[in-house]
Amino acid sequence: MLAACAGGNTGNKNNAAKAANPPASSNETDKVDKKEDTPAEGDKIEGGNAVVIVPQDPDYLDPHLAVAAGTTEIMFNVFEGLLKPNEKGELYPAVAESYEISPDGLAYTFKLRSGVKFHNGNPVKAEDVKYSYDRLAGADTGKPLNVSFAGIANIETPDESTVVFKLKENNSSFLTALTAAIIPKDYADSNTKPIGTGPFKFKEYLPGQRLVVEKNETYYVSGIPSLDKVEFRIIPDQEAGFLTFKSGEADIYPRIGTEKLEELGDSYQAVSGPQNLVQVLVYNIAKKPFDDIRVRQAINHAVNKDELIQGVAIGRGIKLGSHLSPIMKHYFQEGLEDLYAYDADKAKALLAEAGHADDISIKLSVPSNYAFHVSTGEVIAQQLSKVGIKVTIEPVEWAVWLERIYKGRDYEATIIGFDGKLNPYDILNKYLSDSSNNFFNYNSPEFDKTLTATVTEVDAAKRTDLFKQAQTILAKDAAAVYIMDPYLNVALKPKLQGYKQYPLYVQDLSTVYWTK
Repeated sequence: MLAACAGGNTGNKNNAAKAANPPASSNETDKVDKKEDTPAEGDKIEGGNAVVIVPQDPDYLDPHLAVAAGTTEIMFNVFEGLLKPNEKGELYPAVAESYEISPDGLAYTFKLRSGVKFHNGNPVKAEDVKYSYDRLAGADTGKPLNVSFAGIANIETPDESTVVFKLKENNSSFLTALTAAIIPKDYADSNTKPIGTGPFKFKEYLPGQRLVVEKNETYYVSGIPSLDKVEFRIIPDQEAGFLTFKSGEADIYPRIGTEKLEELGDSYQAVSGPQNLVQVLVYNIAKKPFDDIRVRQAINHAVNKDELIQGVAIGRGIKLGSHLSPIMKHYFQEGLEDLYAYDADKAKALLAEAGHADDISIKLSVPSNYAFHVSTGEVIAQQLSKVGIKVTIEPVEWAVWLERIYKGRDYEATIIGFDGKLNPYDILNKYLSDSSNNFFNYNSPEFDKTLTATVTEVDAAKRTDLFKQAQTILAKDAAAVYIMDPYLNVALKPKLQGYKQYPLYVQDLSTVYWTK
C-alpha cells in the first residue's frame, strides 16, 4: 500500500465504471447493454472468486458517514449515485438515465433509469434519491454530512422517476456531488447491512479479517460483473500481505510497495502509474512553533523530496508543491514544486531568524499500517536532524489516527495521503478555515475567498485561474509539506484480466474476470 488516505468532506462516494462509458452531459442517455471487447474475450471464464488485499478496516459501512478513503476503495463496488466516473474521471449517468440543467444553473432535473434495483430487490424511486441527498444535505438536522450538498434549497419529486434539485446559488461543481451513494428511503441499517445499487452487494464483514461482496445478479449493465464473489482481506502488515499474495492466497495486491513489486518479477502482472494522490507532511499550525511561517518554510526547505521519491518510492512518484497532483492537469499550477527547493542552509537561517536554531523537537505520528508512510517518516526524520530539528516517530494504529489526529486534531505532525476527487474544489476545501476536516488548523481569509469563489464562477477560464491561485496561496503559506503523488502499484495474478486504474482511490472489480 503506497499511502493511507483520509478523504475529503464526508459522503462523496463514487462507483464503478461500466463497460460502456460515455461522459455525461445534458439530455444524454447512456446505453448500458454494450460490452467492452478485450483481447482475451475468447478465453474469458464467467464466475469465480477473487481475493484483494487491503491494509485497513472500513471506518463506516454507511457511505454517508465514511471519511476514510480506504472505505471508498472497497465500497466503490456496492454503492452508486445518479452519476459515476469512468477510469478517465469523466462523469456519465448511472442510476440516472439523463439530466437537464436550467439556463440559470439553479435547477437540475434528473430522469431515473428504468429497472435499477437496490440489492434488497426493491426498485429505486425518486423518493429514495430525495431521502439520500436530503440526508447528505442535513435537511432534518441543519448540519450537512457533505458540504457539497449545503447549497441545496430543496429537492422535488414530481413523479417516481423524476428528481429536481433547486439550488440556492449557482454551483459549478454540483454534478460531481451527485456521485454520492443512493440508499433506500428510511433505511436504518446502512452501517451494519449496507444496501446499494452497485455491481456487487454486501455479504459479510468481520472486523480485522475481511469484507466480502457478492455478484449483484440483477445489475442493470449486461454482463457486469463477471466474478461471483470478492473478498477484501484486511492485512495491515505489508510483509504479511506480500507473503499472502506470493503464496497464492490472494489474487490482487493494490498499492504494493515498489520494491516488493520488483521482487515478484515477471511471474505476475503489474500495473503502475500516477494515482491523483497527494502525500503530505502535515504539521498542526495551531501549535507552536508551527504557527510561525518561518518554521514551516524552514521545514519545507529541509525536506528533500527528490531523495524521498528515489529512496522510498524507488523513483515512482511525481514531486508536488501544493495540494493538487499534475494528473489534474487542467487545474494544476506548475512551478510550485520548486518554491521550496531543498536547501539545508536556508532552512537553518530561517529557524535562527524565528528563534529556534536548535530547540525544536517534533513528535511525528504516522499510521503504522502503511509502510510507505512509515518509511517516508524515517527518511524525513533524518533530513530534519541535519538542520537541528529532532524528530520522534510515533506509530499509530489507523483507527486511532482517524479519531485522535484527523478528527480530534490532537497531534504535532503526521504523514498522510489524500485521495483524489473529480473536482479540485473537493480536494482543496479541507483547507477552508471553517471546514470540519481542516485538521491542519490552517486559516487564511485570502484562501477562503479565492476557493469559495470557484463555486459560483461560471466562466471556466476564470474558475481554473482561481483554483491555481488557491494552490499558490497554500504553497506560499507553507500550509504543509507537499511531497509527491506516489505511483499506484498493483500486482495481479496472470490469469486475471479487465483491471482498470482510476484517478480515484478505488478498486473496481466489476470489469475484472478470469481467463483460462
